[in-house]
Amino acid sequence: MASYDVIVIGSGPGGYVCAIRCAQLGLKTACVEGRETLGGTCLNVGCIPSKALLHASHMLHEAEHNFTRMGLKGKSPSVDWKEMLAYKDDVIGQNTKGIEFLFKKNKVDWIKGWATVPGAGKVKVGDEIHEAKNIVIASGSEASSLPGVEIDEKVVVTSTGALDLPKIPKKMVVIGAGVIGLEMGSVYARLGTEVTVVEYLDQITPGMDGEVCKTFQRMLKKQGLNFIMGAAVQGVEPLKTKAKVNYKLRKDDSEATIDADVVLVATGRKPFTDGLGLDALGVETEERGQIRTDSHWATNVPGIHAIGDAITGPMLAHKAEDEGMAVAEVIAGKAGHVNYGVIPSVIYTHPEVAAVGKTEEQLKEEGRAFKVGKFSFMGNGRAKAVFSGDGFVKILADKQSDRILGAHIIGPAAGDLIHEVCVAMEFGAAAQDLALTCHAHPTYSEAVREAALACGDGAIHA
Repeated sequence: MASYDVIVIGSGPGGYVCAIRCAQLGLKTACVEGRETLGGTCLNVGCIPSKALLHASHMLHEAEHNFTRMGLKGKSPSVDWKEMLAYKDDVIGQNTKGIEFLFKKNKVDWIKGWATVPGAGKVKVGDEIHEAKNIVIASGSEASSLPGVEIDEKVVVTSTGALDLPKIPKKMVVIGAGVIGLEMGSVYARLGTEVTVVEYLDQITPGMDGEVCKTFQRMLKKQGLNFIMGAAVQGVEPLKTKAKVNYKLRKDDSEATIDADVVLVATGRKPFTDGLGLDALGVETEERGQIRTDSHWATNVPGIHAIGDAITGPMLAHKAEDEGMAVAEVIAGKAGHVNYGVIPSVIYTHPEVAAVGKTEEQLKEEGRAFKVGKFSFMGNGRAKAVFSGDGFVKILADKQSDRILGAHIIGPAAGDLIHEVCVAMEFGAAAQDLALTCHAHPTYSEAVREAALACGDGAIHA
C-alpha cells in the first residue's frame, strides 16, 4: 500500500495541473486516471480535438471562398474525412503524451484505473487501497441530455460522438446553441452539412453580451447555419439510419418535426462524480450535483478538496487549471487564490468570440454607472487585409474611475486579444491605461486600443 501527501482523482486540466503543482511544491503526489490516456475530456474528446477540426474546416472555407480573391487559383481541395480524423487523433496523441512526460519529469505517479474513496485519507483503485493525507477530486463533467432523448453515440451523439462520426452527414440537428453546439455545428457546416440549431431560449450563447449574441447569430446564419429559436425539444425518435427531432415552439405551442442523419445533443454538462462513493462519506453537494466547497476548495469532509467542473462555476478548462494550482498552494501551506472576476471565455468559431468581466446587461442590473468604448474591425487594416473586418471590440469602464469592468470581442483572434484586457483588469487598470499603451501596427490588437480610446475622447480610426 502506497502512501502519499496528495492523491488527485482525474487527470483533466484541473487534475494534471494540480498534481504537477503539488509535486513542484515538494509534496509526494499521485494522480488516478481511468482512461487509457491522460488529459481528461479536454484533451481526449473536448477542447483539443474540436480545435483541430475547427482549424481544418476553416482552412477548407478559406480555400473555397477567399483564395481566388488573393490570386490563388486552382481547384479547391476535396475532403478526405478519414485523413482529417487521423490529423485530429495525432494532435490528441501529441498532447496526451506530453502530460505523461510532465508527470515523469515531476515525479508524479500515475495510478491507472477508476477511483473510489472508501474513507477519509483512502483512495481505492482496483483491489489496492492507497493512503493520502489530502485527496483532490478533479473528476470533471459529462454531457447531460434531455428527457425523451436517448444517446447512442451513433445517430444521437454528444460532442464525443460528433468528433468521430464515420462519415460527414448530409443533415445535422444541433440541440442547444451554446459553445459546444455552435463550434461543432460550424465545423460540419463548413464541410457541407446542412446544420439546424434548435435552441430553447430566444438568443444563442446565453449569458453573453446581448449585442455580441445578435451579431454572432447573424454571422453564423451567413455561414449557412439555420436557427430555430424558442423551441423546446420534446423527444428524438431514432429510425434505422436517421432520427426525427420533435419540438414545440414556446410562443404558440405549435409542434413540428425535423429530420436529421445525426443529432448532436449539446445541452450542457453535469459533474461526473458517480462511483466515487461521496454519498457514503457524507460529502455535501449542491442542488445540481456539484460538490460543495469553501473558499479554499475544501469539502465538509476534512482532507478532501474538489476543483474544476465537479464544483460550481463556469465549466472551463482554464478555470479548473487555476483552481488546481491554487488548491496545491493551499495544501502546501501557502495562500492559493483565484480571481473569479477575471476568467475569460472563448468560442472558437470564425470569427472567434471572447469575453471577460461584466456584460452591459449585468452592469445595468447592478445599477452601475458605466461607459462603453466600441471599435469595429472594419477600421482595422490587418483585419481587412484577411477578409475579417466583421465584428468589434467593446470595452466597459466605470463612469467615474474609468476602471475596466469587462470586455467583449467578436472578430479575428478574439480568444488571444482578450488577454491583454484580462491582464489590465488583474492590475485594476483604467481604460486610459490601455489607450496610452503603444500597440504594434498593423495588428488586430490595435482594435482593442481603439476601443479603449473610445472610452475617452474617441477612437482615431472610427
